[in-house]
Amino acid sequence: KYIGSDLHLLYSSFKSFRLFMKIYAFICTRQEPLPDYTQKLLTYLSRCKIDVNVLIGKESIFEAYREGVNNILLNDEDIVIFCHDDIEIIMDPQQFINVLVKASRRPKQGFFGPAGTTILTQNAVWWDHNEWQSGKHKGFVMHGKNLSTSEYTYYGNPGKVVCLDGLFLAIQGKTLKSIDLAKPDYFDGDWDFYDIHYTTQAHKKGFYNRVEPIFMLHHSRGELAGRDSWHKNRVAFIENNQLPMQI
Repeated sequence: KYIGSDLHLLYSSFKSFRLFMKIYAFICTRQEPLPDYTQKLLTYLSRCKIDVNVLIGKESIFEAYREGVNNILLNDEDIVIFCHDDIEIIMDPQQFINVLVKASRRPKQGFFGPAGTTILTQNAVWWDHNEWQSGKHKGFVMHGKNLSTSEYTYYGNPGKVVCLDGLFLAIQGKTLKSIDLAKPDYFDGDWDFYDIHYTTQAHKKGFYNRVEPIFMLHHSRGELAGRDSWHKNRVAFIENNQLPMQI
C-alpha cells in the first residue's frame, strides 16, 4: 500500500510520464456532418488531452490508419488508439488515461481494448457463441442508442486474449512499429477484418494482446459483419492463416 510521501511520489511520477508521452486517436468515419455521438466522443477525447485525428471519406480503413500513423512523429512511449466513430466511453477521463498508461507499460504488451477472445477457431469469428458459452471470451461492452436503454454484453473477465474487437484498439508506439497496418494482398474488402489481422499479427510476433477494463457504449451491434466483403475477407483470412490460434 502507498501512504503519505509514497503516494505523492507515485502520482508525481505518473504526471511526469504523461508530460513526455502523447496519446493519439484515429477515428475513421464516412458520415458528414459528424453525428452527435461522434461529436460527443471527440469532446471526451479532447478532455483527456488526446490528439484526435478524424479520418473522413477514406477508401480503406487499412490505408487510413497507416497514413494517419505515418503522418505523426510517433515515439516509443506514445499510445495510439484506433476506434469506431460510434462509441461513447463511460469512464472518468483520468481513470481512462490511467488504464491506458498502465496497460501500455505491461511487459510485451500488444494491443489492448474492451473485448476479445482467448481462441480464434477455424471459422475466424472472434465472438463465436460456442466459445463464448465455454468461457473463452473476455470483456464487457454496452450496446444501444443511449445508456438508459442499452443492453449489457458481458463476455468475461479481463485478461490475455488472442485477438480483439475493432471497436477500440490501443497499442504502445514501440509495439505498433512492428505491426504492418497495410491491407494484406489476399483481402478483397477495404473495411473488414482489420482488427483480426492487426491483433493476430501481434499475437504471432509474441506480444500479449489483452482485454482491459475500458467501459463503453457501442451504438451499433456490428451489423456490417453480414455484408459480402466481410465474408470474403473472413474466407481469405482462413485460407492464409493457421487456425485455431489460442493462448
